[in-house]
Amino acid sequence: MRVLVFDVIETLLDLEALDPAFQVVFGDRAVRQQWFQQMLQSALVATVTDAYRDFSQLGRAALEMTAQHHGVELSPEDEQRILGTIRKLPPHSDVIGGLSRLRDAGFRMAALTNSTAEVAEAQLQSAGLRDFFEQALSADMARRLKPAREAYHMAAQRLGVEPTNVRLIAAHAWDVTGAMRAGCAAAFIARPMMVLDPTGEQPDIVGTDLDEVANHIIARERR
Repeated sequence: MRVLVFDVIETLLDLEALDPAFQVVFGDRAVRQQWFQQMLQSALVATVTDAYRDFSQLGRAALEMTAQHHGVELSPEDEQRILGTIRKLPPHSDVIGGLSRLRDAGFRMAALTNSTAEVAEAQLQSAGLRDFFEQALSADMARRLKPAREAYHMAAQRLGVEPTNVRLIAAHAWDVTGAMRAGCAAAFIARPMMVLDPTGEQPDIVGTDLDEVANHIIARERR
């Protein structure tokens, strides 16, 4: 059986928990989506141009850019209200059940996130998920953020397997594409508003939530 490696933010943890903070600071909870997309864009630019920045730096910079775009002057309290909550995100409602089924089926599981190792540990502990994973891995350990292949290869190396023996589970098309182009298998969780990129490699497992994806993984990997 392949080792299952899970993306964390949006795949396991629900970013909507930040919406009340964005409502207070910006007067519009929908700004949270703009901020996160800016952070992902900045991460991809940094990766493509070989100018490494860790995800925490990028998140803070993206928040400053978003504030400038909306003409909002951020106070230290505003910044802490938003960025401090990132460590306390709750899991999606299907996550504990899905992870429990995969653990009971005998799969090895790890987390792989673009967040720093410190933030990843805090997030997984706060969400009650840390005990599901033998390792909480950060792309920061490879100094290359996902979807760069080095991040996935680092995860495989630390887990003691070849990339072909890793299956990444993510709710982001770019993460799935990156993993598959690095030689891993993948599974896509089609959470609301999340769709696969038709120009990228298509994973052999797709489901609307982790329960459905877990069913497919168990059926496919245990044959």
